[in-house]
Amino acid sequence: MDRAQLCAIPAQRLMPGFIRAVYCPDTIGAFEEGTDRGDPLAGLTPEQLEYIRQLIDAIYEGRAITASYNVFIVGIIAVFAVLHWREQKRDEQKWAAIQQQDASKRLTSGSQLAESGASTPSSSSSSTVVQTAHIITPKDKVDVDLERLPLLADSRPSNSCPSKFITNRLKSWLLYQPPPIPFIDRVLPSNGTSLFILSWLALNIFIQFYRLPLKWSFFFIFADRAGFLFIVNLPLLYLLSAKNQPLCRLTGYSYEALNIFHRRVGEWMCFVAVVHFISMLLYQFVIAEDWLLASQSPKEYFTHPLILFGIGSFVSYELLFFTSLGSFRQRWYELFLASHIILQVAALGFLWGHFYTSRPYVVIALAIFLIDRLVWRMGVKRVAMEMDLKKLDGETYLVSGDWDVLPGAKGILAGWEPTDHVFLTVPALGGSHKLQAHPFTIASAAPGKGVGEDGKTKHAWCSLLIRVQFGNFGFTRQLLEYAGTSDRVEVEIDGPYGSPHASSMLRASKNVILVAGGSGIAVTLPLVWALLHESASQANSEEDDDEDKRLLSSRKRSGRSGRKVHMLWVTHSWWHQEWIPKEQLDELVALGLDLVVPKSTMEAGRPDVHGIVDQWIRDADGDTSVLVSGPDGLNRVVRNVAAGAVRQGRDVRVAVEKFGW
Repeated sequence: MDRAQLCAIPAQRLMPGFIRAVYCPDTIGAFEEGTDRGDPLAGLTPEQLEYIRQLIDAIYEGRAITASYNVFIVGIIAVFAVLHWREQKRDEQKWAAIQQQDASKRLTSGSQLAESGASTPSSSSSSTVVQTAHIITPKDKVDVDLERLPLLADSRPSNSCPSKFITNRLKSWLLYQPPPIPFIDRVLPSNGTSLFILSWLALNIFIQFYRLPLKWSFFFIFADRAGFLFIVNLPLLYLLSAKNQPLCRLTGYSYEALNIFHRRVGEWMCFVAVVHFISMLLYQFVIAEDWLLASQSPKEYFTHPLILFGIGSFVSYELLFFTSLGSFRQRWYELFLASHIILQVAALGFLWGHFYTSRPYVVIALAIFLIDRLVWRMGVKRVAMEMDLKKLDGETYLVSGDWDVLPGAKGILAGWEPTDHVFLTVPALGGSHKLQAHPFTIASAAPGKGVGEDGKTKHAWCSLLIRVQFGNFGFTRQLLEYAGTSDRVEVEIDGPYGSPHASSMLRASKNVILVAGGSGIAVTLPLVWALLHESASQANSEEDDDEDKRLLSSRKRSGRSGRKVHMLWVTHSWWHQEWIPKEQLDELVALGLDLVVPKSTMEAGRPDVHGIVDQWIRDADGDTSVLVSGPDGLNRVVRNVAAGAVRQGRDVRVAVEKFGW
């Protein structure tokens, strides 16, 4: 690279203003304005020119390496999409086999019933809950500290094959969730999730240091690459934050599961932003030689437009990080929502002005943000309606409504699937509430989407179970107070959103275990309802007017289907058990549900969740799918019980549905 080529490089495409003097030390103004005020490289020695050439080559090479990051990301997503597609196909095949098996059993049982001349079927439900009372009262008080239970059993795997032994141990270890970090009480995800996040971090660190000149004179390359590593992560960060992201469908993971990764991406970006900022200051004021610097004084340096834009971007993203912390988000959720939108827009604007090479990534991130927030969520999925308000206790209330699911309806009016959630806005609360949207899981049975298979119109009953969150202020408390003065409210609902992975997994299993902690019943109840009523509908479609077929259908409703469904509901107070009508639970028990609702933890202490779930898994004949939705401690215990069963060679899959506030 000769002198003419050096001066022909557009400075704004290469590096910030303070380092442009790396090849134009005395005529920075002339170079920026494109005027000719002499040779910008005059007076430099051959050694200095060679250093400049190497520095510029290293900068371009580093940016080319860093730009390949998103190629790796697309490849990783493609791998997960293929794995999810294969799992989905297997689940569909298993579900079809279960349906066929149930049909065969019904035909066989019908023939035997006709031959025996039986006139009245006997109930064979294995439920531990009788239909006249759904509350379980243990003979002895069980007060077990879930955090102190052994999480992985020492029993040997049932399969003595060495490869199977190793595979089971590996699967169990990946599924296992360690206890929270001591002192700071930070909840850790499963080992598999942690391993994936660490692998992603390793990819970022590898890109940061790959072919990096390890010399103090090239320290600017390290600082520059950290800044570029920040901007190449922008599309991934905004994609993971979007409600209408394709990653849920491609990978099968729920939004909340992907949100864990979104937070780690944001934390890493804020970290590399700090590295970039501090490294640039070190280079400017400690490492760089005077002949390289365009800004000789701190005032001149910090008032340069490019530096001001950089500081604005840095401060905006760091504020985003601090306002996204769990403690801040839970205590001041409304402020979190408002600051997230304002700071994101400001940060992207500052980044556009600070770093020329960042502009394509800024455009992509802004497009994702606008399409998700404005075009799709507000224009396509948001609907306004009037809903009922009903207080259930001093801290809990129900927001509910019903309507016919009509063809061509949009948003929630078109129906939803089990485990879907929505964002609720209540303009009637006034003030900033018109701009706030709060997430809630739909706690009622899902009608599905569109018209029924028989062409009949479906009717949707939509209920949102809401508990007051964190103190006496905020949206949930104000809406509870509003419920004390009115039993109807105008709302805007954005949604539904969710992933079908959990319901597909449960449908494909012969043995299903669902565990709910408190308001986690909002997740498990629609799934149980869908599983049992789906089987009932299938049986009803095969009935005719023959008396024996009707008797067979009645026996099927008593639990003689090919799938066994268990549900454990742990509540803190006895009145929480009144959230779900007893008649609704009785109907599910009549359809074959094995339901356990222990006395509340306030009355009898913590139930033996470990023992109950472990016994259900041991009694299972065939594969088992487990879904848990509750507080972190409960989720961890259930996950680790399943991990112990996998370690012993059992076929167990787990899904955790936790929606954070």
